[in-house]
Amino acid sequence: MNVIPLSAIDLSIAAILVLALAGLSFRLRLELSGQILVAALRTTVQLLLVGLILRLVFASKEPIWICLFGAVMIIAAGREVIARQSRRLKGWSGYGIGAGSIFLSSVAVLLLTLTVIVGADPWYTPRYAIPLLGMLAGNTMTGIALSMNTLTLAVSQNRSIIEQRLLLGQDRSQAIADLRREGMKAGMIPSINAMATAGIVSMPGMMTGQILAGSPVIEAVKYQILIMFTISATTGFGILLALSFVAWRLFDERHRLRLDRLQ
Repeated sequence: MNVIPLSAIDLSIAAILVLALAGLSFRLRLELSGQILVAALRTTVQLLLVGLILRLVFASKEPIWICLFGAVMIIAAGREVIARQSRRLKGWSGYGIGAGSIFLSSVAVLLLTLTVIVGADPWYTPRYAIPLLGMLAGNTMTGIALSMNTLTLAVSQNRSIIEQRLLLGQDRSQAIADLRREGMKAGMIPSINAMATAGIVSMPGMMTGQILAGSPVIEAVKYQILIMFTISATTGFGILLALSFVAWRLFDERHRLRLDRLQ
């Protein structure tokens, strides 16, 4: 595979575009310039560090290092989930729900993909396991963050309606069933949009990367279809888990709504 190398000057030219966007945001008083610059700086530093670490992991091929790297990814993803909540659960429960749901859904689908679909030998081959886990966990993180935020806000805003349903004899699951559906829809929108527009509106990242690296186009397409399907499944399963845990946490054992458990 022949890949055209990029120099520091090439990346600097791309960075100018981000700086221009931040400057325009500042000019228009959108209050986004700081976030744009911090995000760009984080991207640069994080990707450079990850690149250095992955070189060592790929060279060693020891499963323990792959597991540790994956654990760091999921821990960081759990933190990002809770950081984006307008009304988050108090204590460590919100973080635990986010990180735990990402772990259960991502690892389960990852193992199925590596052992049954891709058939990597060994299954923990770093160049397959780590990129796949990154894509699954990253997209699941976004879906769970959106769904949890939608549910907790909706419950806060509809307290009287929920309590009236409880007084009429409904249990906690029935009382917030429609709000859970809205949370599920909100979390799945990015995945559904990505599948619906792939190849027509957008050229997915993995497919683009493989083509740029010189892989046959049809093989790149096959892998992209695999990734789109597994991402959607992982996101959906993760959202279902997260919403179930959040709904359980928002009520006590007597099915009373406990908004005091939200910040």
